[in-house]
Amino acid sequence: MKRTHLFPVLLTFAIGLTNTIQAQTVKSPSKFYLKVAGGYYFSVFPGQFPKVGSYEPHDEQKEINGTTGATTIISEKVLTGSYGAGGRGGLSFGWNLNKYMAIEATFNYYRSNKNLMTKEVTTLAGTSQVVGKIESHGYVSAVDFAPSLVVSPGFKKVNPYVRFGLVLPLWGRLNIETDASKSGSAVISGQPVVTQTKIHREEQVHPNITLGFQGAFGVAFPVSHKLDVFVETEYRNIPVKSKKKEVNTYDENTNIINPSTGAIITTQHRGLSDLSTAERETKYVNTIDQSSNTPVSTSGTKVTYKHDDQPSNDLKSYINIGGLGANAGLRWHF
Repeated sequence: MKRTHLFPVLLTFAIGLTNTIQAQTVKSPSKFYLKVAGGYYFSVFPGQFPKVGSYEPHDEQKEINGTTGATTIISEKVLTGSYGAGGRGGLSFGWNLNKYMAIEATFNYYRSNKNLMTKEVTTLAGTSQVVGKIESHGYVSAVDFAPSLVVSPGFKKVNPYVRFGLVLPLWGRLNIETDASKSGSAVISGQPVVTQTKIHREEQVHPNITLGFQGAFGVAFPVSHKLDVFVETEYRNIPVKSKKKEVNTYDENTNIINPSTGAIITTQHRGLSDLSTAERETKYVNTIDQSSNTPVSTSGTKVTYKHDDQPSNDLKSYINIGGLGANAGLRWHF
């Protein structure tokens, strides 16, 4: 009888001990986690690109009459696109509020694809000889901070989630690279000569402070107790308004050529230090009026402004560096 009563007691004690050990072995979910991610984004709402100086965002083909100098437009189209297409990499710091909700703080670096912003090709009438060409390409580099809220059902194996929040650009530049060439004629000391000018120019547009929005849907797959793999699709809307522009590279070379022999008589050069303040720096404004610092004359490639020693004025432009993309990455729990 004693053995019969002792067995249930021992069995109950063993089950209780096992449950206690299991409870001590299973760890509670980690509060803090770290994510690294990379992805590619596509433009969703393409629009017309901003002007490059005095050049409209057009692709133009022109002809010039060698006798009269009259120029005729052969074809013209508007250049459209978006700076929302490109690659992005991010580092996120997250904190689980509970099983179903978390907050994240993400720092992203973004580099857009290069876009054709303006193109103008001029040929001599009746020939295919190019006597003038200008072509500009632009791309965006940016760093942003994106706080967000993450909501999920809290599944242990395959866990879907939604993430939404804000985007605050911390730093960004629209980089514009322009190459131009032009052939012409002149008379120097009574001698007719041919001129050939080539220009390479790089400038950066600085943005105003702005605020954007983000939203994502993803799925996380646990690899181990501390490591998850995740994939997601994300939409970002980040409108950016221009603040100012600076020319940081300028190289202009004009060869004076003897038309009879083809020999270079001399070469004239203009560099960044030869540009006036108005040529190097631009301040964007909402309205251009009589008090604005605008061009008054042009001599060759030299532009004279009302105040050469002050930044010039131009109308503000807008771009969007948001888009629809896909991300993949790793999440570590600590």
